Amino acid sequence: MTSDLLAPLDLAFWNIESEGHPMHLGALGVFSAHSPTAGAHAADLLAARAAAVPGLRMRIRDVWQPIGSPLALPLAFGGATREADPDFDPMNHVRLHAPTADFHAVAGGLMERPLGRGRPPWEAHVLPGEDGVSFAVLFKFHHALADGLRALKLAAGVLDPIDLPRRAPRAVEPPRGPLPDVRKLPGLLRGALSDAGRALDIGASVALSTLGVRSSAALTSEPTGTRSTAGVVLDLDEVHRVRKAVGGTVNDVLIAVVAGALRRWLDERGDGSEGVTPRALIPVSKRRPRSAHPQGNRLSGYLIRLPVGDPDPLGRLGTVRTAMDRNKDAGPNRGAGAVALLADHVPALGHRLGGPLMSQAARLWFDILVTSVPLPGLGLKLGGHPLTEVYPFAPLARGQSLAVAISTYRGRVHYGLVADARAVPDLDVLARAVTAELETLIAACES
Repeated sequence: MTSDLLAPLDLAFWNIESEGHPMHLGALGVFSAHSPTAGAHAADLLAARAAAVPGLRMRIRDVWQPIGSPLALPLAFGGATREADPDFDPMNHVRLHAPTADFHAVAGGLMERPLGRGRPPWEAHVLPGEDGVSFAVLFKFHHALADGLRALKLAAGVLDPIDLPRRAPRAVEPPRGPLPDVRKLPGLLRGALSDAGRALDIGASVALSTLGVRSSAALTSEPTGTRSTAGVVLDLDEVHRVRKAVGGTVNDVLIAVVAGALRRWLDERGDGSEGVTPRALIPVSKRRPRSAHPQGNRLSGYLIRLPVGDPDPLGRLGTVRTAMDRNKDAGPNRGAGAVALLADHVPALGHRLGGPLMSQAARLWFDILVTSVPLPGLGLKLGGHPLTEVYPFAPLARGQSLAVAISTYRGRVHYGLVADARAVPDLDVLARAVTAELETLIAACES
């Protein structure tokens, strides 16, 4: 049976999870249906196809592994491997639910349930629509099993095949062993010194990022373990209208929409937005296809202060654009947003023992997660039924009330909102504010 050690960040995600704070990604795909039995047929297809996708057979198992630096010899329990489950049964991972009129209402309850840790940590929930002309599939993947890109690849493996251009095969480095190649020791030592300097730089940036920040109690809460979800669809052409008028990138506009929506939401619920500048973590993928751990999470991030308190919509967009340009100039290896890179410097046992502590530290680092999930431009189908909407869902960190994930699919932008259901009982109000904010930006650009 082949296996590979979890990358440090994967191990961190595995160990910071708790019953009330599951660390899984989600995606709610809505399909148009040709018949009322389309959902049941989709569930059968998912179970049958899952057996043929190797990545879906992978479970995570605790192991002994080297601790300390690459030069260390002692072993300690604390690591984990990703390996094939000999008892894998796809029927344990695919569930057909009763028809529903509200896909998001069901998805919220399913997102709050942790995945089983003794078997491959993923699930697919098929939700037939009461209207008989649609159904939805909620995919859940543990963050230790897959990041956004890997989760997309796994989900695509159970959808209808699509014709993609062939790529030339790439050389893959052999898996790393417990000891390094002695010929690489000088380089390892130089790298260790460089990494130590980078770690100090990141730590100092984190400390500075907490100064002068006013967030809102609405974005932080005592954890309840409950979840609710909501989705918003925007026209990508309208986003481009704003981008062309003021410059910057599509992502700048989409982040600015979040800032403006939060302002509307806070004011409408009576919390007030004046002076509020919450820290938003914008994840950045550093995946290297030729690395020894092609399946592992390789994430950094940019940390920006959302100009929620600014009453001018174009001013908010300008502030976001400037902050993102500054982060890009510095690169993803520096700054407070790069804290995830420090996982590489923590031994396996440290992740095991420090996981509960680190799970409570997220609220000291950032106030809200805003992440983008890339999707293929090709039309996706399941059993011949076309995918019409897809809402990505990010994990909700302990002590935080809201996370935002964004994907663009076939000319439309989909916002997936995940919230602590008790702390944010009015998530639908925030969803409406997202739509209203884009309309406000368009009007401001045309005035």
